[in-house]
Parts: sequence; structure tokens; C-alpha cells
Amino acid sequence: MAAQHTFSRATREALQLLGTRVAVARRERRMTATELAQRAGVSPVTIRKVERGDPTVGLGVAFEVAALVGVPLFDESAERRSLDLDRAGDRLAVLPKRVRPREVDDAF
Repeated sequence: MAAQHTFSRATREALQLLGTRVAVARRERRMTATELAQRAGVSPVTIRKVERGDPTVGLGVAFEVAALVGVPLFDESAERRSLDLDRAGDRLAVLPKRVRPREVDDAF
């Protein structure tokens, strides 16, 4: 049996928020979990997991489900998302490709 991962409170809250937004958007569109599952290419059980904020659902699946019901993940503007992605890429390019662990002096 694999060890269960413990998620931080912030992560659990973010997952719950995303799941609730997906559930609201799906219901506002009068879409069943089965219909959304078919569009996303997953099972209705997976949709219910997304809506409950289950951390075992794949990130790509959760994002796809959110996008299908119109839940904005970042900025709604495609141009802004592209600019943000370019900026993040520029920052990443100037950082070292590998990070070595630092020695911690905890003798105080």
C-alpha cells in the first residue's frame, strides 16, 4: 500500500475552490456530469472528483474540465496569457538549469 501524501491547507482550499467553480459552471450550463465527462474524455466519476477537489485527479484533466465549462484558470485574455508565459520563460532562461542543494547551518 502506497503512503498517502498530505497536502497543505492552501492546496486543499485551491482544489476545493476550483472544484466548486466547475460544479457551478456545469450546473449553470445545465450540463450533466455524464455530458461533461464525454466532452472531456473521462468518466463521470472523474468529474465528481474534480468537483469535490480530489487531489488525485491529474492537473491536465482538471484544467480541461474547467476550460470546457468556462472557468477561467488564469487571465481570460489569450494575449495576456501568452505575454505571461513569455515573461515566465524569459525569467526561467536566466536562472540556472540545475539547482544544487545548499548546506544549512542550523547550529545556533
